[in-house]
Amino acid sequence: NAGTEADVYISVYGERGDTGSRQLLRSQKAKKFLKGQTDIFTVEAVHLGHLYKIVIGHNGLGSGNGWYLDKVVIKDPITDLDYTFLCHRWLDQGQDDGSIARELTVTDGSTFPGSQELEIMREETWAAEKWKFQEGNTLQFYNRLSCGFICLNPDSRVDALGDKKNKYGKVFFMWMYT
Repeated sequence: NAGTEADVYISVYGERGDTGSRQLLRSQKAKKFLKGQTDIFTVEAVHLGHLYKIVIGHNGLGSGNGWYLDKVVIKDPITDLDYTFLCHRWLDQGQDDGSIARELTVTDGSTFPGSQELEIMREETWAAEKWKFQEGNTLQFYNRLSCGFICLNPDSRVDALGDKKNKYGKVFFMWMYT
């Protein structure tokens, strides 16, 4: 359910102005905005110079209108530059912060390529995994090299022998490869 059937709109902003709100109508795909799909659109506009932000969103209409947007890449045919706008968020009234429109700034091309995407993935991974480290949980890590467990107890004690049948707290396993 990461795709949308709603009407999607984009406004592109550059040093010489903006496009105004434009509906993304014709994708090179038969059905647009499907989960896991990359859609390509042509938007005609005057040359805006260097781009710095976009506003993208949808009208919230239709069944399954929530949409998870990974990123937008704009290819400038005049300068042959690519502008990447990372999102990695929901545009959905029932997900995330409930917004169906996002203002995205251009990814700084001088940084390590993909570093912002890696940071977002790190944040998403921590958001998904942090519940394991809540108070009262017992963690057990399995080390394949020693074939043993290390148990981190809620009271901050560390048991290098670790008991995989520990009845206190939740038990999680992490395989460590060396």
